[in-house]
Amino acid sequence: MPRSLRFARWATFFYFGLNGFVMGMWIVHIPVIEHRAGISHTVLGWLLLLLGAGAFAGMQLVGPLTDRLGARIAVPAGAALCSAALALPGLASGPLALGGALLALGFGNGCLDVAMNAHAVHVERAYGRPVMSAFHAVFSIGGVLAALLGARTLGEGVSPAATLGVVAALGLTTGLLAAPALLRTSPAQDAATPAGGSARRRTPPRVWALAALALMLMLCEGVANDWSALHLRDVLDAPASTAALAYGAFATAMTVGRLLTDRIAARVGAVAVLRRGAGVAAVGLGTAALAPWVPLALAGWALFGIGLSGCVPQLFSAAGHTDPETAATNVSRVAGLGYLGMLAGPAVIGPLTHLAPLDVVLLLPVALCVVGAVTAGILRPASGTGQPTATPERNAEASKL
Repeated sequence: MPRSLRFARWATFFYFGLNGFVMGMWIVHIPVIEHRAGISHTVLGWLLLLLGAGAFAGMQLVGPLTDRLGARIAVPAGAALCSAALALPGLASGPLALGGALLALGFGNGCLDVAMNAHAVHVERAYGRPVMSAFHAVFSIGGVLAALLGARTLGEGVSPAATLGVVAALGLTTGLLAAPALLRTSPAQDAATPAGGSARRRTPPRVWALAALALMLMLCEGVANDWSALHLRDVLDAPASTAALAYGAFATAMTVGRLLTDRIAARVGAVAVLRRGAGVAAVGLGTAALAPWVPLALAGWALFGIGLSGCVPQLFSAAGHTDPETAATNVSRVAGLGYLGMLAGPAVIGPLTHLAPLDVVLLLPVALCVVGAVTAGILRPASGTGQPTATPERNAEASKL
């Protein structure tokens, strides 16, 4: 394996970790920033929509630009935007300023998200075997590190403006320093595609199908983020400290699952990972929703995380490999709809709880997981796409690394 390719892989790990760390630092400081801005939970909820809108806009803009300019330019640019924008919420003193800050942070996050996933597809193609899930696992680890650091600085009374400003400066600097390790050319440049030519192609129907699956499965992930702790507290009458373990079980299981998924995908293929993973997720969430005891519910949320962990990375990978010349544009479609699905989780589940108990409403994402399992065949690569698949040769290579 060429040393430059290994460096490119480690640089991709770095950017995924940086993205998770930056967004994690924002999440940890939400309560303090909300208090400083003098806004209610309701106003904060509306302002968070600007974060999502900015992310979606950034994803759709940077996709074609990454195909045109190459990930080596787009990734550090996205990292710089995302890192610099992190400082803005800490300086906001009112709802208007906070709304603008969140719009900018969302835009930077969307740009970095698509650019780094597109570069991950290039790295995966060069490796000739699945490596995408490990990148997503490092994103989760970055969020965990942010939670630990944020808790420490908040406990010591450090202001959000100071903490977020320092993290923004470090992210901006290190994001630019890591850029030379990225792959130098994009597939469009290798194929001698005229500038902007790849961006004018229509998105293939297969990519839109992958995007629809991403929307459904990331909606399920959003349900875990927003409703797992409430499920234990409201349905099973668990104390707040115990209820918090539900999301912890889910997030930990998802991180561990993503660290293992690439080796599994190299052996059984992406279709099997999605089909079995979504099936396990359906069983896990169904168990959690119907469990009469807290320990069984926690096990169900953990099983849900394990099953769901490898599904979305397979969709990103498949979209990027559908057409090498429009990898980033295709990833932006899947990531954009998937992100909307994650944001839609609270909006969908919340109103339904007025019609049925939460444990019954949670059967909706169970059904979406079943749909993901049934339609997993969409991941079968078309001939000539160059998508990594499970072969004896690649299995042997995977076992060495």
